[in-house]
Amino acid sequence: MAEGASREDFARWVQPHLTTMARYAGRQVSPVDRDDVVQEALIRAWQRWSTYDESRGAPVAWLLGILADRCRRQRTRRPVGTVVELVEPAAPPSPHDLDLERAIAGLGRRQRQAVDLYYFVGLDVATVAEVMNCAPGTVKATLHQARSRLREMLGDEDD
Repeated sequence: MAEGASREDFARWVQPHLTTMARYAGRQVSPVDRDDVVQEALIRAWQRWSTYDESRGAPVAWLLGILADRCRRQRTRRPVGTVVELVEPAAPPSPHDLDLERAIAGLGRRQRQAVDLYYFVGLDVATVAEVMNCAPGTVKATLHQARSRLREMLGDEDD
């Protein structure tokens, strides 16, 4: 970005991507940590904004890369299962939702990342490829493998 850019410029630049960042963080860390992780990623992005090179990819891919790093750091700081939820969810998840979440958690890291970014965050294949630092064909293959694995884990109802 241009030298001497203001915080307001950064806020305008990042604003269209905040919902996507929150959705992705919500898939990566506990609900109580989501906003903190997004905030940490935004601080890091502000500090590194001058290194962003638009010829290397879209802003959302760069921001989600930073966010993914902050999410990994958060997960290593707080072991899974140590958070006590203080707020009741609006509606209890259905058994099918729990099965799907359990199955997704059983995928490998790359497959889980591709599934989260494509299906839950809603990014297109090209942007997922930017975030994952791979070719779009690799994302398509990874999603195909993940869907096959999920069908296997959940039991294919077409049999």
